[in-house]
Amino acid sequence: QVQLVESGGGLVQAGGSLRLSCAASGRTFSSYVMGWFRQPPGKEREYVAAVSKNGGSIDYDDSVKGRFTISRDNAKNTVFLQMNSLKPEDTAAYHCAARRRNYYSGVGLGDPNEYDYWGQGTQVTVSS
Repeated sequence: QVQLVESGGGLVQAGGSLRLSCAASGRTFSSYVMGWFRQPPGKEREYVAAVSKNGGSIDYDDSVKGRFTISRDNAKNTVFLQMNSLKPEDTAAYHCAARRRNYYSGVGLGDPNEYDYWGQGTQVTVSS
């Protein structure tokens, strides 16, 4: 079981950068695949990125490839999302999530129903 607390959201102009953090409680952080999802205003929740339990495998949605970087520091029980070249369409509430199921072949990474624990979310607003 893990409890997730996100931080780092805010207001930024288009082209700028933000770094989101998700701190996890508990002693078994490395036992979970970690993912980032976002929900823009008026839209459904959508997948952003995921990282395997040891950080060795990474997956991104096409909408953020080349701009966002997901990483994790298991010694600090933290997962990060570095967001560069931000666009107004990146505006959303960003949530981190933890999944017990292995990263294996990337199956289900983009399905929120495959994740067991969720953070409270942090708001990212990108102005034009």
